[in-house]
Amino acid sequence: MPGILYLIPNTLGSTDPATAEPLDAIIPVAVQQLTASLTCFIAENAKTTRAFLKVVATGHSLALPLQEIRIAELNVNTPEAALAGLLAPLLEGIDAGLISEAGVPAVADPGANLVRLAHRHGITVRPLVGPSSLLLAVMASGLNGQSFAFNGYLPVDAALRTKRVRELEQRSKQERQTQLFIETPYRNRAMLETLATHCNGNTLVCVATDLTLASESIRTRSASQWKQDLAAGTVPDFQRKPTVFLLLAD
Repeated sequence: MPGILYLIPNTLGSTDPATAEPLDAIIPVAVQQLTASLTCFIAENAKTTRAFLKVVATGHSLALPLQEIRIAELNVNTPEAALAGLLAPLLEGIDAGLISEAGVPAVADPGANLVRLAHRHGITVRPLVGPSSLLLAVMASGLNGQSFAFNGYLPVDAALRTKRVRELEQRSKQERQTQLFIETPYRNRAMLETLATHCNGNTLVCVATDLTLASESIRTRSASQWKQDLAAGTVPDFQRKPTVFLLLAD
């Protein structure tokens, strides 16, 4: 009988016990206990997964010494042909955990294809409770939580980014739908400048940074207000920090 593929949430920030938020405040104890019981993981990044397991181990004994735990990597560079091999331990009856670099796996994360393949093989998939920056941002934004769409990364090119923002704003207006997207952290300011400059002044824009961390910042303002903040230098300290952007057109 195949093992179970557990979808294990990771923290959204530091896993250094000296600087991280208390794990119990972010990851349910039952999820930590189950994570500690596993001996096989499929991870976006083996190094950060080991760091996370070290934090889990401060409160729950690991099933094996950390160096003996199997951690195979699955990231954007993993070829489709390699996915079947990642499922081999599960097909042998071993339970395994799929874990993201941050947040929940298989959402804005390369793990989705592996989950789909697991279903094809009749492997039980069990998602576990933990932080999702996207859902947390929707919750805290005050924008429409009944209808929303995640659009991933927008184009890097300024002209193409502006075109895409306008398309999303129009879609938001037509469907009354919140639009979510993310940016490489060092381009956060450029993204906000695009939103403030090219959106209708009444369009609501939320900037949600460092969710669940001590430095968390969530602010919703109209595009025209953001434009004033940029000119006055009163925008949040969000440069080079993980940020979710949301907009809702009037």
